[in-house]
Amino acid sequence: MTEQVFSVGDKVRVVQLPSYIKTAEPMPMLRPPSVVEIGEEGIILDRRPGDYWAIRFHRGAFLLENQYIEKV
Repeated sequence: MTEQVFSVGDKVRVVQLPSYIKTAEPMPMLRPPSVVEIGEEGIILDRRPGDYWAIRFHRGAFLLENQYIEKV
């Protein structure tokens, strides 16, 4: 599988759900994966430490790693 390169402003789609999702706040909180759905699309806001991307979805901004998203 080829490593995808993402940039701020890219539109991405959730392809797999992690066991929990972190909010994209200064002090991230854990949320159940049901806050986003497989196939849901969002916009990348920025890159965070630990190989996380802050992504704006319908229900808020959350942190996801590369393996859970793909470019639209």
